[in-house]
Amino acid sequence: MYKQVYIVDDDEISVFLTEVTLAEEKFAMAYQTFLDPQQALQNLRDSLKGNSMEQVPDIIFLDINMPGMSGWEFMEALAPYQAHLQDKSSIYLLTSSIYPEEMDRAGKHPLLKGFLQKPLSESTIQQLKEQAYQTDDCSLA
Repeated sequence: MYKQVYIVDDDEISVFLTEVTLAEEKFAMAYQTFLDPQQALQNLRDSLKGNSMEQVPDIIFLDINMPGMSGWEFMEALAPYQAHLQDKSSIYLLTSSIYPEEMDRAGKHPLLKGFLQKPLSESTIQQLKEQAYQTDDCSLA
């Protein structure tokens, strides 16, 4: 079970469905949701700057298309923290976008672990849990 998960998405219904689905699968101990990517970014930066690595989420589910700041802009803003995040957080784009260009771009980004389709399926959640246990990305609770 992961300790902490961020869900960053401007769509309240999508956030609710993602959190409920993850909770049903006992995916994490805590979920923090952000409708505003700027707020999520600030929270993450504060944790990284304050050397509070325990507060850095194990997984971030990030929507691509959001007003004010896209998922791609969010990822660009995290570039200075790449060394700190690479071993601590797994970032997944969670989107309804099916554009091959988006998938290709995600595959080339050093901080992104994957490209997931909304809504999250039970099989996708199980795969993420298995990956975590194989790589020790999470702690057993």
